[in-house]
Amino acid sequence: MLKFIKPSEPVEQELPPAGEGWLHEVKFDGYRLQLHKDGDRAAIWSKNGKDFTARFRDIVKRVAVLPCESCIIDAEGVALDAEGRPDFRALVGGQKHSRVAWCFDLMEIDGRDLRALPLVTRRARLGALLKRANDEVLRISASFPDPGLLLAALDERGLEGIVSKKIDQAYVSGRNRGWIKVKCHAWRAANQDRGEMFQARQQKTPER
Repeated sequence: MLKFIKPSEPVEQELPPAGEGWLHEVKFDGYRLQLHKDGDRAAIWSKNGKDFTARFRDIVKRVAVLPCESCIIDAEGVALDAEGRPDFRALVGGQKHSRVAWCFDLMEIDGRDLRALPLVTRRARLGALLKRANDEVLRISASFPDPGLLLAALDERGLEGIVSKKIDQAYVSGRNRGWIKVKCHAWRAANQDRGEMFQARQQKTPER
């Protein structure tokens, strides 16, 4: 299989960056996943390089039939509630139905390393791939121009927050100031017990 790539890690701030040169995405509340396809085989890795293939068999099956010879996709695995909103507690609790992968970056495709290319170019290639796949489980993470409006809309719905990214930046493994995450106030208030809940499930679900 293809070699695991250390993922990019956004820096957290209280406010999103302003001005041109940035795009803004929803920060989905789930597990960071790295989706690998190599020929007719597929695998899923956690953000720390642990093999999550068995844990996400439903998503692995969709990755295996993507219309390409090989690819590496950066994504977030999410369990959805009845209203289509991310439900992290259900995901940690083992829910296997209504799970999707929100895909937001393409690091490699058909043997070509795309990490040196600008984000907008990688996203365009990713969008074209997922459009051809036409799979409701593998979804493109949409981008938005106004972070203030996006953050307010997500806060009203109780969702986690946003990630702002420099549109011309290459893919940077590790801590990356070209990716800025901002969390919603309502989400923070509703998830004050997140640390305790997550720690209690640590052995069964070792990382996010």
